[in-house]
Amino acid sequence: MKLLNQTIENIEEVSIDSDGNIRNRLNNLAIPAGSLGRLEEFATIYASIKGSTEATIRHKVVFTMAGDHGVASEGVSAFPQEVTRQMVNNFLDGGATISVFARQAGARVVVVDCGVNADFEPVEGLKIKKVGYGTDNIACGPAMSREQAIKSLEAGIEVLNEELCNGLDIVATGDMGIANTTPSSAIIACLTGVDVSKVTGRGTGLNDEGIEKKISIIKRALDVNKPDPSDPIDVLSKVGGFEIGGIAGLCLAAASHRIPVLIDGFISTAAALIACTIEPKVNNYLISSHISAENGHKIALEKLGKKAILNLDLRLGEGTGAVLAMSLIEAGVSILTQMASFTEAGVSVPHLHK
Repeated sequence: MKLLNQTIENIEEVSIDSDGNIRNRLNNLAIPAGSLGRLEEFATIYASIKGSTEATIRHKVVFTMAGDHGVASEGVSAFPQEVTRQMVNNFLDGGATISVFARQAGARVVVVDCGVNADFEPVEGLKIKKVGYGTDNIACGPAMSREQAIKSLEAGIEVLNEELCNGLDIVATGDMGIANTTPSSAIIACLTGVDVSKVTGRGTGLNDEGIEKKISIIKRALDVNKPDPSDPIDVLSKVGGFEIGGIAGLCLAAASHRIPVLIDGFISTAAALIACTIEPKVNNYLISSHISAENGHKIALEKLGKKAILNLDLRLGEGTGAVLAMSLIEAGVSILTQMASFTEAGVSVPHLHK
């Protein structure tokens, strides 16, 4: 708890372009004002977090947090639980989608075992921060103890802090955990007050009968556990997951070091909701990378007040959407740091400038 409290205390309020310097810089670039649209918004957010219009992006890391879920035994996923372990090995071998996208984006992948129901040999690119061998079944009782919830948050904090020495300019969140859309739906329903049926999607591809069963399981989990929406650690412990706690902790840690966070899809956004309920100042450090095909993702983003960068009907997780959006953040920052102003370029200013 000490690490968690220290991290929260170190999070500073960030206001977006409070003195107007970034907007002035953008308005003086040798282009029509506002002509680069949302790329200018991304540059503004990044520079505001970093406190400098000259801050560049060199070190990009995606943290893919993995954990298993006891609720998988209820048949809420199209895939068996052992796929979590198999996919972690695929990440480490460089053969997964996130591995491919990260290579394209020039980002490093750090895989974190927060609670997979298997043991891994220590290898490069893997952080073992195991809180337990999968959560308990939320349909029958709490996912974990409060102590484990705090430990999962601190696992995410530790991972980010340990990677600081390797350079971290911007981070992306990712997840892997069979059945983890079920606890994520429960978290979002609890923290937004929206009905379970509206925040529950098909996950890895459930049919109509499967989704009805999933909705009933989530309703039962909320009824059995009665998580307190005013206590985010209670919500995490009652209906969350070890990797969800890890992502929430990562968001807190990144904010404490003024590092922007690209949140990925549905699971990452559920974790971001927990982080922002723990400490609302985290919100301005978060950038939504994409809107996924999961029903509740839009509702969760609305609760956070975020407009996603991409809409590609993705529903994979792993950090894939976040890494795809990374290049657009980078493009925005390059505009701010590399483009010439009207004066520097020797280009006549528009009449309204005079």
